[in-house]
Amino acid sequence: MEELTYYVPLFFLIALIYSSAGFGGGSSYLAVLSLGSLVFTEMRMIALTCNIVVVLSSVLLFSKYKYIKWHKIRPLLLLSVPMAFLGGSLKLEARFFFLLLGVSLFISALLMLVDQKIGHRKLPRYSNGLIGGGIGLLSGMVGIGGGIFLSPLLHLTKWDMPKVIAATCATFIFVNSVAGLTGQIVTNGFPIDLSTLSLLAGAVFLGGQIGVRMTIFKLDPLIVKRITAILILIVSIRILSRYL
Repeated sequence: MEELTYYVPLFFLIALIYSSAGFGGGSSYLAVLSLGSLVFTEMRMIALTCNIVVVLSSVLLFSKYKYIKWHKIRPLLLLSVPMAFLGGSLKLEARFFFLLLGVSLFISALLMLVDQKIGHRKLPRYSNGLIGGGIGLLSGMVGIGGGIFLSPLLHLTKWDMPKVIAATCATFIFVNSVAGLTGQIVTNGFPIDLSTLSLLAGAVFLGGQIGVRMTIFKLDPLIVKRITAILILIVSIRILSRYL
């Protein structure tokens, strides 16, 4: 596949950037893949598989340093896992998928641009299950882990210290990606060419390993985040303009 010549370096770069913040990069993988010729069912599976490869190392590292607070994460996962599986198992029409993807990317880009110091507000504990379930369903349908939606919300509501939030998002992404991918495989099988998947998985594994362990070329993370958000915003507008 000719598109691999630019998919591989882009996937490496995405994993490098996102893993440094505890994310998997699913939204950006989809943004890149949406510009190519892959069928949308394959796009979702590739994005979720790459998510799993990247965040697994983050989860293990956060767990080693005791940043994962299972008593706080469990309510988020309680509904997100079955809902992510349900979302992944739903059969979607191509146009509906791309509209949902475009809206999701648009919202995620806006959330990435939000100043996390504005408008802090505590949420009741029971809301964790509802938040997890809603994000899980959307994640399974679109093919992302959901961390891009969860992280800003947790920061804005002072859910916990930043490192605990990063650990929570990495765990959330990993579990939901596994659940969503399982749901898709049950419904659609696994139609992806393994050689293609291996190259992309290898690229994100390498990028993720570097990103987890070092700052990205000493760049300001806020600048990287905003540049990424603008790129995702442009892609989302392109998708919506094509399918609306």
